[in-house]
Amino acid sequence: MRIFIYSRKSVYTGKGESVENQIEMCKEYIATKLSQANNAEITVYEDEGFSAKNTDRPQFQQMLRDIKLNKPEYVVCYRLDRISRNVSDFSSLIEDLNNHNISFICIKEEFDTSKPMGKAMMYIASVFAQLERETIAERVRDNMLMLARTGRWLGGTTPTGFTSEKIQEIVIDGKIKTACKLKDNPEELKIVDCIFEKFLELRSVSGVSKYLIKQGIQSRTGKIFSLLGIKEILQNPVYCIADEDAWAYFTELHADICFNKSECSDKYALLAYNKRDYRKKSAPRQDVEKWIVAIGKHKGRVSGKKWVAIQNILKDNVPTGTKPAIMHNDYSLLSGLIYCDKCKSRMFAKQRSSKSTNNELYDYICNNKLRGGMDFCDCQNINGQQADDLVCEYLMQYTNESSGIYKLLERLKHDLQGQTQKNPVAAIEDKIKKCNSEIENLINTLSHGNLGAAFIERVNSKITELDNELTSLKEEQNRLQKDTNNIADRKIQVDMLSIALSSFKDNYNMLSMEEKRTLIKLMVKKIVWDGKDLHIFIDGE
Repeated sequence: MRIFIYSRKSVYTGKGESVENQIEMCKEYIATKLSQANNAEITVYEDEGFSAKNTDRPQFQQMLRDIKLNKPEYVVCYRLDRISRNVSDFSSLIEDLNNHNISFICIKEEFDTSKPMGKAMMYIASVFAQLERETIAERVRDNMLMLARTGRWLGGTTPTGFTSEKIQEIVIDGKIKTACKLKDNPEELKIVDCIFEKFLELRSVSGVSKYLIKQGIQSRTGKIFSLLGIKEILQNPVYCIADEDAWAYFTELHADICFNKSECSDKYALLAYNKRDYRKKSAPRQDVEKWIVAIGKHKGRVSGKKWVAIQNILKDNVPTGTKPAIMHNDYSLLSGLIYCDKCKSRMFAKQRSSKSTNNELYDYICNNKLRGGMDFCDCQNINGQQADDLVCEYLMQYTNESSGIYKLLERLKHDLQGQTQKNPVAAIEDKIKKCNSEIENLINTLSHGNLGAAFIERVNSKITELDNELTSLKEEQNRLQKDTNNIADRKIQVDMLSIALSSFKDNYNMLSMEEKRTLIKLMVKKIVWDGKDLHIFIDGE
């Protein structure tokens, strides 16, 4: 007999049930309660320093892999929340264990899924465990936002130009609360001032980036400032003076402003909270109307008027559905479409600035070389006009209907059409409908009185069997639906490529530069320059 023991603790402390104690108590339970397990082979899995908010824990994942390879009779843990406080994660584990006929035992709550009542009670307990986690998280968040309204720095990585300094104040009901405020870092603030001044002068994030690189100005990590890093500094209200212009800007955008217009002051700057939604993956930036804006306890660097002007410039530079992205030039065909084989960055067109050369001459230079010079990438530049002509000449040969790519596209369309006609999604949907109907009928049967215990047990067993089948069918439905959507997208791509090929020769000369670029993007998967040769990869080949 095999038995797996799982133990977990969120932090390394001497308080509470250590993983060692959890393991000892599980072993004691096995010895006293599972008489048939006297000579069992016990494997222990320990995760210390990991929370139960998800299942991304090394030993937990190892246990799941081992369950499939070396099926145990039991999985034992000390307490339910050692496994997970998320109902979905917990339910998935229990269903997986049930599918493999593995019993799950939780010794603290004395739940055993080998018994029907134990299984039902365990699901109920898992719901309360998740409710507890979400309640705690909501309470912590509310407290943090309440403190944010007082202008405190709530921790985390400090913005460029500041460090964190602890302070102590009486704030709520006479209770002393320890908090932090931002403290100036003079050397970094010089860089911040430079970034704001240069952006107002150049009106370009990339222009600021080039200036910083040429001046050898680096971030606190000793690396060059990324474009995103520069933009984050320009957009952060932490540098904006808390004056009336700033107040009017955030009022107009319906932000949650924690001070009145009469409280505006040139002595302090702003602090903005709730800028990102950390409950979602990658923590996306939230709309300004969800921000909490307060007066901080540090000095500002940029007046509200200048800061608002910078936000408007940044906004104007962002492409929208009605406003296309700014075309950086109207003379090059492949700018941003070629990749440097040496450093893997995109290559962009740059006109030759020498007075002795023709102003219309340009070269493609990789982005790393443009930003940092030869120290970042020493790949040979490529003559722009020659590269454009070479690619167009190469693509023209595919406009002949006798070329192999037409035959390939026709074959692809035929294959995709065949896959669409098969479409097994409808059959799966019928099975799901039938399964749901059977479950509903069985539940209705249980509602009648005077049923024997043996009959109820058989009905419950059948419901469990159908429920497992329904779960599998839904997973298969999702997979098939994704496949169907991918096929539909691929069909559209093939049709667009066919149209692009037929239009390329006849209409090419009448198209604008942007339209030519769009047409080439439809036909070309990738273009790579290795310093000597240009490699063109056609979509569909």
